[in-house]
Amino acid sequence: MKPIRLLPSETEVTAMNDTQRKQIRQLREEGKSYSQIAEVLAISQNTVKTYCNRHGLGRVEMSPTPPRYDEKPCQCCGKTIRQIQGRKEKRFCSSFCRNKWWNTHLDQVNRKANYEFECAFCKKPFTAYGNKTRKYCCHECYIADRFGGDE
Repeated sequence: MKPIRLLPSETEVTAMNDTQRKQIRQLREEGKSYSQIAEVLAISQNTVKTYCNRHGLGRVEMSPTPPRYDEKPCQCCGKTIRQIQGRKEKRFCSSFCRNKWWNTHLDQVNRKANYEFECAFCKKPFTAYGNKTRKYCCHECYIADRFGGDE
């Protein structure tokens, strides 16, 4: 009976020769991407990527540019906020300030889920936020209508 070989030898795994390996290293040091190297050498992009990762050529170091900051005050407390340019604008320094501001400036909040109703018990008009199936204007009307509180 023949012995079973589980692991192929190194020459069977890679279809690259030594000149291709040297070219990959050289092109990678020049800043070329995996796809550009694969196209030049006519080999698979995954082969190039695997070789580069195994030999420490995985990442091309870019010159780090420090992020630019703008500074502006918090709308609630006035504390300075560092805002990274190109990102969504920050208006508050913390969730505490955000909640405090929203709760004290309800007239400036653009609520889109306001619904107009007429109470099923007392027939008064009322508005409710976020619940389009509401029937009663208050808990007392609900109790009175549900359990006969009109006596």
